[in-house]
Amino acid sequence: MDLQAVRTFVAVAESGQFQKAAADLSITQQAVSKRMAALERDLGVRLFTRTPRGAEPTIDGQAFLPHARELLRVAERAVASVRTGRRPLRVDVIASRGAASGLMRGFHRAYPEIDLDVLMLFEIETAVAAIRSGAIDASFRAVAMPGRPLPEGIESVRVLDEPLQLLTGPAHALADARSVTLAQLVGHRIWMPGIVPGTEWGAFYDDLVAEFGLTIEATGPNFGSDALLDTVADTPALATFMGEHTRLVWPDGHGLRRIPVTDPTPVYPHSLLWHRDNPHPALATLRAHLASATAGHDAAGTWRPGWVIPR
Repeated sequence: MDLQAVRTFVAVAESGQFQKAAADLSITQQAVSKRMAALERDLGVRLFTRTPRGAEPTIDGQAFLPHARELLRVAERAVASVRTGRRPLRVDVIASRGAASGLMRGFHRAYPEIDLDVLMLFEIETAVAAIRSGAIDASFRAVAMPGRPLPEGIESVRVLDEPLQLLTGPAHALADARSVTLAQLVGHRIWMPGIVPGTEWGAFYDDLVAEFGLTIEATGPNFGSDALLDTVADTPALATFMGEHTRLVWPDGHGLRRIPVTDPTPVYPHSLLWHRDNPHPALATLRAHLASATAGHDAAGTWRPGWVIPR
């Protein structure tokens, strides 16, 4: 169906005159008549009756009018969805309680006028494909892994080095420590069922284990953070790693401890990925906000895998 003809039909129905509709649409009255004739042929009905005062919708025209208006509204929404200046900025944050989600909440507080769509994609390949296709505008990732460079056109910048903390229950041997070194963690069981082989966080923890001789167990089903906290709270032999900026809430009876890790402090490198040809105006605003709102990188006394792209 010709949307220009539908728009013309609505203009005539609302103005009651072909001449007035032509003026409103900045076309000739002859063009209005041709469009109406074509639309009536397509529909197989008469849409207007000529009267001394202009044009009145027939019964079929009255029935078609609300649908015609909805067609125009749908068309406007479809166009707005791909106009970068009008559609929301679409950003992948991986997890709702993680550091990236916190960064986006801070951005929203600073720029409440910018519309946001926050998504959670799982694999880096899925996120990169979505950036390349335009399905999303940016993604927070650890960026690189050995042998898997970013595709042509994908840009990245490190925005946050997040220190890891040890999370224990009240009966754990290290529960009362004010801080622990990586050497002190050797021999302790660190349970992290959320680690998935082939992911960038899986590569991060593989390198951490290899360099410092830690024992990280990823066995068992991953029932989410609440189940993980329940198990750690009730099991003296288990601990887990959590990012310093990860938002956690647990019942008072759990008595969980968040303990800084030192000598060195492992930091998880959050980077922002985007396509260099992405024209969304809010993307530049997000990048500038992150550049000014995040902490320094490569600080003394910290550790990150060798494959992490330098700042």
